[in-house]
Amino acid sequence: MKYIYIAGPLEKPDPAINARNAVQVANEVLNMGYIPFCPHLSLFWQYLVDRPYQDWINYDLEWLKKCDALIRIPGESKGADIECEAAKKMGIPIYFGLDGFVTSVNLQHKTPR
Repeated sequence: MKYIYIAGPLEKPDPAINARNAVQVANEVLNMGYIPFCPHLSLFWQYLVDRPYQDWINYDLEWLKKCDALIRIPGESKGADIECEAAKKMGIPIYFGLDGFVTSVNLQHKTPR
């Protein structure tokens, strides 16, 4: 089973909308038979227990190490940029948007003629 990291904006322009968008991507990834890691869900944890930003980055980067690929959701995000840079250094494939991931998966499963 492949683990897929979902990276994208959280704070700007609206955390709730961004978290919803990330969960929708994660849900599609799950429907495809993969195991998504959606760091946006830590938004709810942060609402309950305030933690420094760097704690979340460190936490997310540890999870990233366990993933087989990263999907980068469009939008400005310092954190997602850090995650993409780390994925690149670790040799983890990066797909831009859910469509990029789906296209790649479909190409990999295409039967040659």
